Amino acid sequence: MNTSILVVDDDRAIRENLARYLSSDYTTYIAANGQEAFQQLNDHSDIEIILSDMMMPEMDGLELLDKVQAEYKDTIVIFITGFSTIESAVDAMRKGAYDYLTKPIDLNKLEITIKNALENRNLKSENTMLKQQIRENSIATSIVGESAKIGEIMNLIKRVSSTKATVLVLGESGTGKELVANTIHYNSSVAEGPFVKVNCAALAEGVLESELFGHEKGAFTGALFMKKGRFELAHNGTLLLDEIGDLPATIQVKLLRFLQESEFERVGGTKTIKVDVRLISATNKDLEQLVKDGKFREDLFYRLNVVNIVVPPMRERKEDIPLIAEYHLRKFCEIHNKRIRAISAGAMDMIMDYHWPGNIRELMNCIESAVVMTIEDEITVDSLPPFLSISHSKSAVPPQNLFEIEKQAILDALDVTRGNKPKAAKELGIGLRTLYRKLDQYGMKDF
Repeated sequence: MNTSILVVDDDRAIRENLARYLSSDYTTYIAANGQEAFQQLNDHSDIEIILSDMMMPEMDGLELLDKVQAEYKDTIVIFITGFSTIESAVDAMRKGAYDYLTKPIDLNKLEITIKNALENRNLKSENTMLKQQIRENSIATSIVGESAKIGEIMNLIKRVSSTKATVLVLGESGTGKELVANTIHYNSSVAEGPFVKVNCAALAEGVLESELFGHEKGAFTGALFMKKGRFELAHNGTLLLDEIGDLPATIQVKLLRFLQESEFERVGGTKTIKVDVRLISATNKDLEQLVKDGKFREDLFYRLNVVNIVVPPMRERKEDIPLIAEYHLRKFCEIHNKRIRAISAGAMDMIMDYHWPGNIRELMNCIESAVVMTIEDEITVDSLPPFLSISHSKSAVPPQNLFEIEKQAILDALDVTRGNKPKAAKELGIGLRTLYRKLDQYGMKDF
């Protein structure tokens, strides 16, 4: 796609001649003053460079620069100035303009300045992307564990990363679903492309549609400018739709069409946009049950569930807990500038004994709290959050008979599932009616 340049000058001959000269290599637009220029920016999202006069009626060059930097900060501004306004042009460069050219314009110098400006912009963009990739890669490599289940997941990630298949990542909250998505992206053929994330549960339906697919100017009240959505921003890269189970029905239809045809329209628009995006979805919900309940489209579920990765909860990979705890100990010591060499045996026993319903996220918070509270060179039992001591003391007293064993098993299941009785029944391997009967039998009807 050609670079688009907006030429702004109140002298008609100057702006038209410059636009005509540049049109052999670039797409050009023209404006007579700053207000017209800003309108052109609103109407043409592809404008990358503004070549503007300094002195203009209604809105001069400096005012235009301020507005561009406020709302189109990636747009390059180059000023054209007469001898009398060189001081203003220099001031504009201090405020963020790329360069200025004096009248009469040397066309060779103009071409060199434009090319240098584009190269400079691209270099900055690549540098920013590289820094982001380094930052994200450090996260992506933090899947810690040596358990058989983690080994299976890493093998599956390795196989799927070399493809462009759509991936559905399932697991309880806090198990590390986003880390799985990170690892897939940064080991894929589009690793150098953008990695865009959106939480489907965090945004209202109208806002979410605009965030995903973008909107045209005037599409709704407050839509003052055209906005690209996450699908466009993720072109030639990966889009992670987190909490996909919370996707509203109307947006499910639009997402299904994208998965079928790789195209969509912005909100309020008629132009069809095609992008090349690798889609990864994640959820802690049972999508198959949502399909049965009529809350999630069956055809969309099958489109998303091309490759399925289930991330196990902490209670199913307890052998990984010491590795995860020590990994985050080192990380938080560096963040908080602490020198703690280890976690004591007693503290580790207490950590191992806990069931971690919040999974890795809860363990991370626990270790960070301990790092902050520890004043010695070792994390001890006293440094750990109080809830671990309470849980440990409860589990230390063994039940005395079958009645107590069964009651304790039910209490533990309800604790793990945070009071969710259907899930607790599933954990216990009994029917829901049986669980209610047992709760009544043990005097826990209102639990």
